[in-house]
Amino acid sequence: MKSCKISAPQKAQTVLVSRKVRQGFEKEFEDLSNQLTQRAARFPGYLGAALFRPSSCIDPEYQIVFKFKSPETLMAWEISEQRTELLKNIEALLVTTSKKETLSGIANWATSPEQGSQKPPAKWKMTVIGWLALYPAVTLISILFGDSLTQMPLLIRTMIVTLIVMVLMSYVMMPFMKKLFHGWLFPITTQNHETASKYKN
Repeated sequence: MKSCKISAPQKAQTVLVSRKVRQGFEKEFEDLSNQLTQRAARFPGYLGAALFRPSSCIDPEYQIVFKFKSPETLMAWEISEQRTELLKNIEALLVTTSKKETLSGIANWATSPEQGSQKPPAKWKMTVIGWLALYPAVTLISILFGDSLTQMPLLIRTMIVTLIVMVLMSYVMMPFMKKLFHGWLFPITTQNHETASKYKN
């Protein structure tokens, strides 16, 4: 009987890039960023991107969010000549070097492919949502299995509790919290909505 090899599902990668642009170079920066997005859209695994203008003139920081299907497709894009060529021109327009953050863990629970054009929620908001989801999950486990768990060795007990909590958080609690607090996590301003629509592919 021929066996079938089952590969692990690929995990989409969401990246947040922050760039502070020198005054007077905003239009040139946005044009180059648009070109970069268009080039990324031609790469395998590309799921979408969005550019968000600074919220005020006091802090001239742009935020760019983009998503690829897997770590491999993201890496292929990041080391490509098409990206590095334009990136040099973009970096020349910045006050400081770009800051890049790959969203993972609790922050990534609040993103999805169809939300690629939405600015990621603030970390403090995700901390609040995470606590609101974690508290009832842990309480429920204590109520249902508390007596049985106390009779188990510490390592076994913590392994079981953390496994159940992670499953509940990933598939039940965080999706529910994301829908319940969607308007709070992803407030859409007119400016960001117009900009996101322009850069989404």
